[in-house]
Amino acid sequence: MEKELTKAEEQIMQSIWQVEKGFAKDILAALPDPKPAYNTVLTVVRILVDKGYVGFKTYGKSNEYFPLVSKEVYSQRKLNKLKKNYFNNSTKELLSFFIRENKMDLQELDDILKSLKKESNE
Repeated sequence: MEKELTKAEEQIMQSIWQVEKGFAKDILAALPDPKPAYNTVLTVVRILVDKGYVGFKTYGKSNEYFPLVSKEVYSQRKLNKLKKNYFNNSTKELLSFFIRENKMDLQELDDILKSLKKESNE
């Protein structure tokens, strides 16, 4: 399941996470415009099944699809890969870059730290 997702696969995966469980028509409906063809969605979903990201349950001739990998787990993997490949596997370098590029002020950083401390105390 460590296989990389293409941009198209990631877009379909976003739609699947949004609907949580649904048929191809539901996944298609949740995609932004311009929407791909129905058959394209089916093809990409089959690839996601083969890669282990999506599971399905069959009802007659239709399949209901659902994510096997949560958005949180996928996001964590992507972030870890980004950190490893671009920031010498350093969380400090990654955060420094993010803070600098987003021009965050000290108050925002203080708010984040307070929020993290509160979460760790719960």
